[in-house]
Amino acid sequence: MKSTSIILFDGVCNLCNGAVQFIIRHDPNGKFLFASLQSEAGQQLLRQHQLPADEFSSFILVQHNKIYTKSTAALYVARQIRGAWCCLYIFIIVPRFLRDAVYNWIAQNRYRWFGKKETCMIPTPELKARFLP
Repeated sequence: MKSTSIILFDGVCNLCNGAVQFIIRHDPNGKFLFASLQSEAGQQLLRQHQLPADEFSSFILVQHNKIYTKSTAALYVARQIRGAWCCLYIFIIVPRFLRDAVYNWIAQNRYRWFGKKETCMIPTPELKARFLP
C-alpha cells in the first residue's frame, strides 16, 4: 500500500461523508485512504491502536503509525490537501482543549444538523481503491 495516511470517519454521518468527498477532491495524488469506523478495517485499526471500537464521534487520522483525533486530525489533513486549506493549520496554536470543545459541540449535533444515512457510504467504482474494506 503506497499510502500511510488513513482517515477513519463515521460512515453514516452526512457531514463526515461530505468531508471525505471534499478531501478526495483536494487530494488528487491519493495520499489519503479511507475507512468508516464501522467497517471491518476501521474496527481493526481502532483495536490495533487501543481506541474504543464503539465510539463513532471522532475523525481519526492514522499517519506513519501515529494516531491523531478530532480537531488535530482535521488540521493535519487540511495541512496536506491541495489549495489554501493548508492555512487552517495555523489553528494548531489554539490549545487542544479549546479546539476539541468546538469539535465536540459539532460532533454532538452533526446528525441533527446534517442528517444521517441508514448505511455506510458505498464508494463509486472509481473511488473503491481509496477505501479499505
